[in-house]
Amino acid sequence: MQEHISYVRSQMLPPLDPPAGEKGAVKWLRENLFSGPLNSVLTILGLLALYWVLSNALPWLLHSVWNANSLGECRQIIAERWGEGATGACWAMVKARWHQYIFGFYPQYLYWRPTLAFCLLFVALAPVLYTALPRKMLWFTALYPALMFWLLWGGSVWAPVMAMAGFGVMAVVFKLVSARFGVIIGASAGFVAAVLWWLLASGPVTAALQGAIPLGIESVDSDQFGGFLLSIVIGITAISASLPMGILLALGRRSDMLLVRTLSVGFIEFIRGVPLITLLFTASLLLQYFLPPGNDFDIILRVIILVTLFAAAYIAEVIRGGLAALPRGQYEAGDALGLDYWQAQRLIVMPQALKISIPGIVSSFIGLFKDTTLVAFVGLNDPLKGITQIVRADINWKGIYWEPYLFAGALFFLICFGMSRYSMWLERKLKTDHR
Repeated sequence: MQEHISYVRSQMLPPLDPPAGEKGAVKWLRENLFSGPLNSVLTILGLLALYWVLSNALPWLLHSVWNANSLGECRQIIAERWGEGATGACWAMVKARWHQYIFGFYPQYLYWRPTLAFCLLFVALAPVLYTALPRKMLWFTALYPALMFWLLWGGSVWAPVMAMAGFGVMAVVFKLVSARFGVIIGASAGFVAAVLWWLLASGPVTAALQGAIPLGIESVDSDQFGGFLLSIVIGITAISASLPMGILLALGRRSDMLLVRTLSVGFIEFIRGVPLITLLFTASLLLQYFLPPGNDFDIILRVIILVTLFAAAYIAEVIRGGLAALPRGQYEAGDALGLDYWQAQRLIVMPQALKISIPGIVSSFIGLFKDTTLVAFVGLNDPLKGITQIVRADINWKGIYWEPYLFAGALFFLICFGMSRYSMWLERKLKTDHR
């Protein structure tokens, strides 16, 4: 008698359908766009929104006109090519007015000067951004602000030379005083000596040297600056100056010295509590009253000073966050090695704090560069509002709307995206503790 074993299968099962695809594009779509009911609904809504945007924007972009002398001529060309009622972008305006968006009202025969200053900017930034380059190039980086000022504004060559001499006065006084009374008193005395030099001695010495050895180039007034030339000058200068100021303010806020900590906290909290537009109006209207009589301080330089102070307060808080993230052992390591305060900050603490703070610092720089468009409220011709209003006031381009903002926005995006990508590259390069 044959024995029946219940757990032994006596019939073959019918074949089943193959499993769903688990590789390639199908797998990616399942995991990222249709992983569940909610994700599927959001994907479909997103695709519908994308279709709506493209269906309206693509015809407008594809019907673009690049060669015309007025907005009316653009519309006539579009109607002839694509029929009555068709719409299209009139990029001919950008082709006709690109120089104003880039240089403002800077004299055209002097375009070589801001162009040369812009090219030299990369030479000056290269040793700062890429440490593999020779360190001697930092001397050119230190001299570049004076060279840039002379190329852009022109005038006597002795004016920027005497301005740089103020830093020499500061260094000499700091070295003499700090050796006997300490770093804090030495730095304060050096700063006061430099300010006195700039306010009282720089002008007469410049006039005397210009009278004895007349060297200079054609001057350009600040009201002829505009467009991205103005934004880049204000943005790059404020970014370069606000970082060291922010570092000092962050160290001052964490200092054990009551006076230094109180002054740092007061400055940071006051600046952070005031809108940037208020500081710009201060630069435009009030700052001149605090200067000695007869001094006509340039409006762009006044704006740069206030924008730098504004950015330094925010950078200080970002760096303070990086300092707070360091374990106490890093500070104790400096003490164990016998380093003084500044040596420990320079060799151990600050390199790590800055590495941690890179995303926040770059975000502040990007925000600062975009905020340069606010100078339109103090009468300067920024590329977004000032130049666009001037272009739209022209009878030939009256009525044009989207093209100026898209062009200015695209250039802002390229610059800010470049800063963001460099930040990500620098983060990957310095990510040594996770390799």
